[in-house]
Amino acid sequence: METVLEYDSEEQLRRGDTQEEEEEDARELEGALSNFHVSAPQQHLRSVDEVDNLCPESYRINSPDEIRLLAIADNFQRQYSHLYPDRKPLLLCPVNECGMKKFVSTTLRPTPTMYPELFTWGGCASFVANFLSLDPLEPPVDMPRYLFSSTSVLQSQRATCFEFATLLCSLLLGAQYDAYCVSGYAVKEMCVLDQSLQECPLLDTKVKSVISEQETQENKYTVKAQREMKSHFMMGQEKKKQDAEAALLQKQKLLEESELRPADPLRGLRVHCWVLVLSGSRSVRENFFIDPLTGISYSTVDDNFLGIESLWNNLNYYVNMQDCSNGCTDMVYDLEDLNMWEPVLYGATSRKQLILDVLKRKETKMMGKINKVEEGEEEPRVFEMPRSWVSYITISKKDLETGWPGGQKVTRYRKAQLEKFSPYLRPDGLVTRLTAYKDLDCTEVAVVKEWYQHRNDHLEKREVNKVDNFTTERFKRGRRFHLLFHRYPSMAADTVHEMDFSGTRSDDLVRRVVSPGEMTEIFEGRADFLHYRHVVFDRHVQSSEPRVNADPENRLLQVVERFHRNRSKPANEDVAERVFLMSQRRIEVTYHLEDHRFIPSKRSFTKPRESTEEKKAEDFTADMVSSFQVDPSEKQLKTLTLYEMLMALMKDEEKVSLQIKQSKKEVGDIVACREQEEGDIRLFFSPWTTAGAARARSQRQEMARLAVEEQRWLQEKEKDILAPLLIRLDNAETLSAEDAKQLHQRCLVEFKQRMVEHANLIQERYEKETQELQRKQQWYQKNQLDMTEQQEKEYRTYCSEKTLQIHVAKKRLSMHREAAPQKYRALDQKLRRDPRLAPHLLG
Repeated sequence: METVLEYDSEEQLRRGDTQEEEEEDARELEGALSNFHVSAPQQHLRSVDEVDNLCPESYRINSPDEIRLLAIADNFQRQYSHLYPDRKPLLLCPVNECGMKKFVSTTLRPTPTMYPELFTWGGCASFVANFLSLDPLEPPVDMPRYLFSSTSVLQSQRATCFEFATLLCSLLLGAQYDAYCVSGYAVKEMCVLDQSLQECPLLDTKVKSVISEQETQENKYTVKAQREMKSHFMMGQEKKKQDAEAALLQKQKLLEESELRPADPLRGLRVHCWVLVLSGSRSVRENFFIDPLTGISYSTVDDNFLGIESLWNNLNYYVNMQDCSNGCTDMVYDLEDLNMWEPVLYGATSRKQLILDVLKRKETKMMGKINKVEEGEEEPRVFEMPRSWVSYITISKKDLETGWPGGQKVTRYRKAQLEKFSPYLRPDGLVTRLTAYKDLDCTEVAVVKEWYQHRNDHLEKREVNKVDNFTTERFKRGRRFHLLFHRYPSMAADTVHEMDFSGTRSDDLVRRVVSPGEMTEIFEGRADFLHYRHVVFDRHVQSSEPRVNADPENRLLQVVERFHRNRSKPANEDVAERVFLMSQRRIEVTYHLEDHRFIPSKRSFTKPRESTEEKKAEDFTADMVSSFQVDPSEKQLKTLTLYEMLMALMKDEEKVSLQIKQSKKEVGDIVACREQEEGDIRLFFSPWTTAGAARARSQRQEMARLAVEEQRWLQEKEKDILAPLLIRLDNAETLSAEDAKQLHQRCLVEFKQRMVEHANLIQERYEKETQELQRKQQWYQKNQLDMTEQQEKEYRTYCSEKTLQIHVAKKRLSMHREAAPQKYRALDQKLRRDPRLAPHLLG
């Protein structure tokens, strides 16, 4: 095995303007570096046995092309260190998990995947960021000495930022992105994956709206809306006020962050690795960075990235020759420009050249200009990058479903904590929990948001507001009562409940708000055009009167119902609103507005009193109706018509009271149902997932095991002669002496009866065969003179067969009579030896 040359180079500090500043910076840097300890890298390397058994040959041995590439890289490193002694040594040939030096470009293995989740850069970045755990660089200012393959990283699920970027870049190259690993410098929070001062993405309440510049064409004949008169001065003052408030909030936020984030003495020196995606491939219009630790994309001028030393892909390695004093703001990513990017392999094929060559071949093939002479005059090819030594990167479906190391991940944000769980990891189906806090120290909880999947109650999201003391639940379609939204302070039926329903209910209810004294219901698409109902209850009756009057129908004070316009009726006959004043025994009806009218018609009815033991029923009179008609020329209704109208309204009042009673009962049923569901949470396991397939397999195995046990139990019971008799007893486990003797006698009696029945069956068979033979013989005596030779032959055959059957039956009967006493005695001995009967039969 080739010996490994370890290189140790000390970082030289950048010179300050004065000698005092340089000494102060040196002391700060020395103090900061004293807190870091370099862990023994050999602990991460594989042992000799593991190398021989697990690692492929390419991991353990360098090919001739790789050896030549290592020599080129070593020469390039020496020249680079000589020409730029103030810059850090390049990461060219780190050591892999088998102790072999490998060029970084050959560590990249472009891998296309079959999963749609990894077809885009966002899916690849999210998978890498979630699936791996970070091993920080130690010390944070030096390049790593080791760079493991992506196959080993996927197995251990632990990686440095360089291994993060290597895996992500390999997936992006397989997805046909023009991606590069970037070695450079970044801020501390990005290097150590500290997101405690960043806003949580799930808490971002800013709504981004795109306003179209093209205004819709209006009909030129319509009347234009009146222009709203506004003062430009007042609008300007309001804008200045809003800008000042926003600036003040931003300033306060920066002050808070500055207090929490002390100055980093290693700023500009912390090594980091990320991914660069260039435009031109996969419809990418602008270059952008991807932080592999978080999976978030950044602009190439973002101030979190402080400088670039080099970048590479699977074809070449490029050293940055541009000034990074302003970070990455002024960087140009034209890798063909040798003044800005120095390649390790001169003349090696780049990605752009590969694309041009493919297009040129296609064009030449289409035009039919393939010429052998031109092919023979091609220039000799330069040294190209060898094939990757890494095996094919395999990502299983289980890895995609698991998502995080151990199935869960916790991320701290500014005033928030985000927890993510793999599907089916939690028994309640929880996949995401976001906890928002009131303070920066994250001690006082404000809001808890939870997202669920695969629950049998179809719960998708729950939000618990600790400030307002309200819980909000959202459900998928298809659950009981067609419930979609539920907001409540507690799971008690006599508190405030806000409920939204899907439009598939038979009563077309879409929303219900219930409080201890009121209830409001909203309807959509009803045949009777009802869209609003508001109910007021008498809360005093509930506490003062007996339980007999505690029914909702008896506690109604007022019911208000509103209806949409029914165009099939005249406006003065189409009810717009009706109010049932139960406490005042009145019903008020308001009709829809007629055309060119500003006031609707109204009627107020007073219900006559019912008969009692003391008074008879009150008669209806015209004075019990108060009417207002908009059109004075319209004919007044007769008393009989008004009476019929009142009777119809009273029937509607009874129906409405019954519906309100059912609504109140349904609220209690929903609350009880939710309590029961929370006490017995079950998950739906999809057979198309690895967890669902494993659960289905275990269920099949359990069913097969239970079937085998049941079959074995049945076989044992069949052999047990006492089983039918023990079933008749109430307590078959403990037998008394009397029960044992009765079982013994009953078993012998039943056995004797069966033997007699068997003998009777054999005797009946014998007699039947004998009678049939006698009838055949009598038939033969009558017809023997007229029989043919064939009939004679059939008769003899029949007689011989019947004689044999009679002989067999007679023999069986004789054997049965001889064996019956022996079997009876054997059964008696067997029962006396049975452990359940023996203790009681000995005496």
